[in-house]
Parts: sequence; C-alpha cells; structure tokens
Amino acid sequence: MGDVYKGIDWEELVRRVVHHSCTGIAPDAERLLREAEGAEDEPAAKSVLGSMIENIGMAGRLDKPVCQSPGFPAVYITFGRNARMPDFAGIFGQVIPEMVGKGFIRPSIVHPLTRKNTGDSTGPGVPNFEYDYRPEAGYVELIVSFKACGAELMNAYKTFTSSTLGNGLKGLKRFVVSQVVEAKGIPCPPGAIGIGIGGQMDVAARLSRRAVSVREWDDINPDPMLADLEAELLETINGTGIGPGGTGGRTTALAVKALMAYTHTAIAPVAVNFHCWVARRAGVRVHDDGRVEMLFWRCE
Repeated sequence: MGDVYKGIDWEELVRRVVHHSCTGIAPDAERLLREAEGAEDEPAAKSVLGSMIENIGMAGRLDKPVCQSPGFPAVYITFGRNARMPDFAGIFGQVIPEMVGKGFIRPSIVHPLTRKNTGDSTGPGVPNFEYDYRPEAGYVELIVSFKACGAELMNAYKTFTSSTLGNGLKGLKRFVVSQVVEAKGIPCPPGAIGIGIGGQMDVAARLSRRAVSVREWDDINPDPMLADLEAELLETINGTGIGPGGTGGRTTALAVKALMAYTHTAIAPVAVNFHCWVARRAGVRVHDDGRVEMLFWRCE
C-alpha cells in the first residue's frame, strides 16, 4: 500500500485543489443559487442572484478568483489504516504562496495583535488542519475550504443549559434566528449557516465550521433530528425577508447545516457559523489502489 501512495504527486494534487477552490464555487452551492434565482420574484433580489451566477461564470472563463477576498483556509484530511501521507503542512506552505504570487489568493493573513501582514497568506496555524482517522477508510481524502471572513464577523457562540435550551429546542432556535436577523446583509447572503452543537466551546465551534465547509449544501443530514432542525431553521430564516445581499426577497440562506457531539450534562454548547455564497470548496480522494478521485469538481 505504501508504494501506491509514494507514486502520488501530492504537491500537484494540492496545487490543483487550491486553484480550483479559488476560481469557482462548489457545484452544490451553484445549483442552489440557480434554484433561488429561478424562484425569486423580487426584482432587486433576482438581480443580486443573477450577478452572483454571472460572476461564477466569468471567474471560470477568465481563470480568476471568484471573489477578491480569499478568506481563511482550512484543510480537512480523512485517512484509513493503510494511509501513507506526505508532509501536508510543508506542501501547503509552498503552494499557497505560489498561488498568491500568481494572483489567485490575496495576501490577507496577519499577526493577530500587531496586524502585520505575512505577505504570502501563510503563518503559524494557517492553514488550519483537521485530521479524521477512520480505520476502515481505504483512502486519503483532502478537502480544502477557503471561508471568507466578512461572514466570520457575525459568528456567535452560547453555552446553554437544559432549561435554556428549551422545550422543542426553542432557546436554540431563537438564538440562531436572532443571529441571522442581527447579521442582516453583512455575511453576503444567501449562503449557508453552520450550527455546531455539543462538546465544549472548542468542539462546537469546530463542528459549526465543518458543517458548512465539508458537507454539501444540498445534502440530507443522516440524523433525522438534525435534518428536521435544519429544515425548520431554513424555512424560518428565509421567512425573515432579509434576502440576497440584504435587499429583501425569498432567499436569506441557501442551507442550514448542523453537526453535533455528545456533551456534559451541565451544558449544551451551540456555535453559529455564517458562510457567504462563495463556497470555495474542493478536494481529492486517493484510494489505496492508486485511483485518484476529484471531489466537488465543477465542469471545466
């Protein structure tokens, strides 16, 4: 198995995935945008959605970033017992500055206190890597997500208790919807809203980001309780009338995505994570037999 992985040009695969994620959006998000544009009857909202769709097409044709703000990169790696992985941190440390030099990524990473820009969109903790070991997985999977930080400004966290969570999760639902109403058009709607539930604060926050960065926005949650929660919140949020770009209309969110972990009896952590409409997500799965499968790949 090790010989198979040694024959893989990981640097070139990472280069392709990063480039692809910066010059377009995931096919599932584009489908939802097109459906929203077709269903919209408010002229201003329909125009905003049309501009988003036109922008996606132009970025693809011109091989340009779909948005000038590259956001913050996160890398999600899933691997099984037979996996042989390279130095992903080292590879990304080479590829991202290369993409900055070619104009696909704007240098936006700074020291958190001095605010000094690193100049190449890398630095300690950037990208953020999350590893998921699944012994039965016959592959190494790499998913890259560049999440814009304008939307990040409106993220929120709250530690509930059993009583404040409320009957029928009323407290949780009120918290999520109130954050959407407060955010208005700042997160560049319509996008996806991630909800992380459980664990402690750090776990809930990670789950909320993973929910909108790894999951397809039009998938169905395999947990029936979470699937119902997602559907109810999406309907309520789209009933606020905030609409595309905050101009009013039917579609304030394309999706609500929730993930959960078990937690301590004293707490019920909930994190809300806003993602703009620019779903910069792409990936690759390298199987143990040497097959290479590109993930979230749009037609080129």
